Amino acid sequence: MALHVPKAPGFAQMLKEGAKHFSGLEEAVFRNIQACKELAQTTRTAYGPNGMNKMVINHLEKLFVTNDAATILRELEVQHPAAKMIVMASHMQEQEVGDGTNFVLVFAGALVELAEELLRIGLSVSEAVSIFPDSGHFNVDNIRVCKILGSGVFSSSVLHGMVFKKETEGDITSVKDAKIAVYSCPFDGMITETKGTVLIKTAEELMNFSKGEENLMDAQVKAIADTGANVIVTGGKVADMALHYANKYNIMLVRLNSKWDLRRLCKTVGATALPRLTPPVLEEMGHCDSVYLSEVGDTQVVVFKHEKEDGAISTIVLRGSTDNLMDDIERAVDDGVNTFKVLTRDKRLVPGGGATEIELAKQITSYGETCPGLEQYAIKKFAEAFEAIPRALAENSGVKANEVISKLYAVHQEGNKNVGLDIEAEVPAVKDMLEAGVLDTYLGKYWAIKLATNAAVTVLRVDQIIMAKPAGGPKPPSGKKDWDDDQHD
Repeated sequence: MALHVPKAPGFAQMLKEGAKHFSGLEEAVFRNIQACKELAQTTRTAYGPNGMNKMVINHLEKLFVTNDAATILRELEVQHPAAKMIVMASHMQEQEVGDGTNFVLVFAGALVELAEELLRIGLSVSEAVSIFPDSGHFNVDNIRVCKILGSGVFSSSVLHGMVFKKETEGDITSVKDAKIAVYSCPFDGMITETKGTVLIKTAEELMNFSKGEENLMDAQVKAIADTGANVIVTGGKVADMALHYANKYNIMLVRLNSKWDLRRLCKTVGATALPRLTPPVLEEMGHCDSVYLSEVGDTQVVVFKHEKEDGAISTIVLRGSTDNLMDDIERAVDDGVNTFKVLTRDKRLVPGGGATEIELAKQITSYGETCPGLEQYAIKKFAEAFEAIPRALAENSGVKANEVISKLYAVHQEGNKNVGLDIEAEVPAVKDMLEAGVLDTYLGKYWAIKLATNAAVTVLRVDQIIMAKPAGGPKPPSGKKDWDDDQHD
């Protein structure tokens, strides 16, 4: 009989076997800070226009080549609990603003790194975090992106309406002044709920039986054609007989498998999706200036086009030589559309290129010098964290960061608040960002600073990490990989 081995006294004996716990500054706080610093360091080199690309292969072995921090983090699946908090802050930035995720990571990383210095010189966590603070309507979904392989990026175009990578079902491939009936059901005859057996004794009976079905289908399609509809969009399969009658009455037929695409099309053309093959009334039909089948590169596309530019939805047709390139351009378009959305909420802009950060650092440092007691150290370090942004921009542009930051401080001391880093110069240089037209949205900057600060405070306030034993039994055997392949001796 095995002897019972008593656990060491203390916190460990209260936990299940296999559980881990870390506590105190050295074990918990500094360990968390290190994880956050490593994460910030990963994405820091991708910050700014001269940032490097990362090659990420996710768990499904899909390849991403991008410098978009949100995509990098989403595909990396970060496991460390403290680093996850910083990742969650960047996801919140993505949802709130749609851009500036890398700013959150770089700034939060700088905050925890400088907080570590304060903790190492003897300040308590509460003193280190004492100063941290606890119009329009635009739908981003209205801008669609259709990616078609081939040609180059400069062949991309914008179209008022929608583009689908589909072929038409029937013979009609182009309609002007289209009246569109949209059905969410299959374009087919009605099928009875119950199964039945029909006994046919003669050839005449057989002819009459199929004729009844044909006449019913003919009447249904004719009723739709009589309403003036000349384009039918269906969300289900198209029967051969229904297709024959659609061709007979010169109706263009388009099939969309995605119910989301069907909804967006209804929004674009002003139609109502009908659940049964009933003739639409005038209010249920959509209208579009032209619907036509076109070929872009070697890809067949159906285009629903509005001539006027006041439509609800527009599509950007992206061209590119590789899928990775088009994916990256799609992310850039997404960031641009989100920036427009932010500007409809708040039109205020701030100078970019590190100008805002240096001005904030300068003013917060001045405020810190007026504060008595230990909190002035935290205030000054908070100000210093803002230097991480122009520093990252300078490093990624290949110029000496310290030289650039000292130049920026010197110019800002003279009262030139709009001066930032000139990334196009080959030597450390500064220029007026307002004149150069390099601007950031006020809301994007506001949320980035707020979320990064909250994430850093949350990480620093953790003084103990307790991890339960992972659930689950033994892993299943890997087995033979290609067991279903034909054997060739």
